[in-house]
Amino acid sequence: MHRKELLLGDDDTTQCWLFGDLTRRRLAVQFDQAAGSSDGGAVLLGAADRRLGLSEALAGCIRDGRDSLRVVHDISDLVRQRVYAIACGYPDGNDAARLSSDPVHKLLVGRDPVGEEDLASQPTLSRFENGAGRADLFRMGEALAERVIERHRRRRRGRARVVTIDLDQTDDPVHGQQQLALFNGYYGEWCYLPLLGFVRFDDEADQYLVAAVLRPGNSPDKVGSLAVLSRLLPRLRTAFPKARFRVRLDAGFAAPEVLDFLDAEGDVDYAVAMGKNRVLLQRAGKHMAQARRLSKASGETEHVYAETLYAAKTWPHRRRIIVKAEVTRHPGRDPKDNPRFVVTNMTQTPRWVYEDFYCRRGEIENRIKELHHGLEIDRTSCSRFLANQLRVLLTAAAYVLMQDLRLRAARTKLARAQVSTLRDALLKIGARVTASVRRIVLHMPESFPFTHAWGTVARSLGASPG
Repeated sequence: MHRKELLLGDDDTTQCWLFGDLTRRRLAVQFDQAAGSSDGGAVLLGAADRRLGLSEALAGCIRDGRDSLRVVHDISDLVRQRVYAIACGYPDGNDAARLSSDPVHKLLVGRDPVGEEDLASQPTLSRFENGAGRADLFRMGEALAERVIERHRRRRRGRARVVTIDLDQTDDPVHGQQQLALFNGYYGEWCYLPLLGFVRFDDEADQYLVAAVLRPGNSPDKVGSLAVLSRLLPRLRTAFPKARFRVRLDAGFAAPEVLDFLDAEGDVDYAVAMGKNRVLLQRAGKHMAQARRLSKASGETEHVYAETLYAAKTWPHRRRIIVKAEVTRHPGRDPKDNPRFVVTNMTQTPRWVYEDFYCRRGEIENRIKELHHGLEIDRTSCSRFLANQLRVLLTAAAYVLMQDLRLRAARTKLARAQVSTLRDALLKIGARVTASVRRIVLHMPESFPFTHAWGTVARSLGASPG
């Protein structure tokens, strides 16, 4: 490669690019739009946040030990800056260097978009992330739950027949020397294991994030689950006094203390997966034989539902066990026995408990994928464990805002859109910002393809045509 080509290839900072073969005339691309932003639609985030009071509530949980005379960026500004940046697709603190002078992001934090000083730098954000203590983070977790529950209490006017709580863990791979990032044999990697909690109201399609707790990489599933449940249930009972509460958990949570807690609550129905053991497999024997006969006759996957009473050695009494005796068949493979077990206190038929209730918890896998792929909740690259917990909570806050926008986009083509699609459709709009004494104007493209959906969300947030 010639020296000239090397120089051109290495130079990606120029403000002008020329294309000679795309059109009849020479095409120039110039990055010279003053007071411009690629996140013009993000004003929806700011409006949703102020309606929820989320960022302000989270900021109020953090004690600011800085010298007030030297403070340039309030804690509330730092929280909003990070939450909005994450929602817009900038999950890392290093992104602050690119966004510090962005007029829309300045506007969202409450600053003059074309006049006031820039947003906080990456070193300032790093000090902020590393300054949070355990008590701060605990209060932030409580504030997140309170704001989400209050949002849905107002939306549903305190009325819900059934409120379902789903807990699940996910793996968060790490690639450095982060505190408490430990090797997990199941996932085969060094990681953290965040515990995530979601709530669902009646038969609504979405499950709303309400808890996010970072845990060491070798934590059993049950660690933190009682703390989350004991935090959520009283608040949900107050918000929805006439509701019946249900809890769904996978097999990792089937610990005696978790089941005893759920039994003691009285008004909580639960279905918790059980691991296989010799006794349960023996109990399922005749049902597996029936499933094999059915599968052999049909040539398809077949299953038989049944139930039994069973008490593990660590249980104080017998509990109802749902048995799913299944034989799976796939082309080119031998049939395979696949017995499954769920412990429950529910009285509905075995098939209903397993298929219509327990299996629907699988929907949270889609929510977890959004958190990973849409917002990068696994961007836990700080060396301090508590700093990474703060990042997880800020990402959770960004997800809550995105879920709120999706909820407000009901009856539009974005009503069931993934977070990444929502961001592209509602937030990533090129805008030029102008300001006068009386008002600030964001000039958006006339050809924007999601005008209807954007207007629907804006209207629900209190905006009016004009």
